[in-house]
Amino acid sequence: MTKIALDKTDRKILSILQADGRLSNQDVAEQVALSPSPCLRRIKRLEEAGVIRQYVALLDPDKIGLGLLAYVNVRLEKHSEAAAHSNARALGAANAPPSPRADFADSVAQWPEVVACYAMTGEMDYLLRVHVEDMDHFSRFMMATLLRHPAVLDVKSSFALQRIKDTTALPLV
Repeated sequence: MTKIALDKTDRKILSILQADGRLSNQDVAEQVALSPSPCLRRIKRLEEAGVIRQYVALLDPDKIGLGLLAYVNVRLEKHSEAAAHSNARALGAANAPPSPRADFADSVAQWPEVVACYAMTGEMDYLLRVHVEDMDHFSRFMMATLLRHPAVLDVKSSFALQRIKDTTALPLV
């Protein structure tokens, strides 16, 4: 990954947009003491460079009926991974089935309850952030979806009791 050089003005623009992505270019320009044209050029450059990935509306999960937040650690079967590589070599790369890790990643992308998934170091292979209505919904998701995936060996779940900090803003140091 190429790190993009950001000056003080770029960082201020990013900070402003992280706080409120709906601000007009005129409003952002005023806050960073630029005229609108150079401000817009900077924003476009940051978008084209991929520094600004997208603009979104952040929803309150409680207000849309997703009041239970769970973090789920997932461990995949290691011998499945080795078997898949062995079979792939035997079949030739063109006919090789997807690895259990790739299959798991493809599956996770289709599960709407999972809003974030990270490959991890340590004891577990993945960390999932799961938003569901309630414990019944979580149970259905676990039993009918996650635990039925053929590569899943073990899961450990933790539930959020209280939101202390929840931000999408990255530190701009």
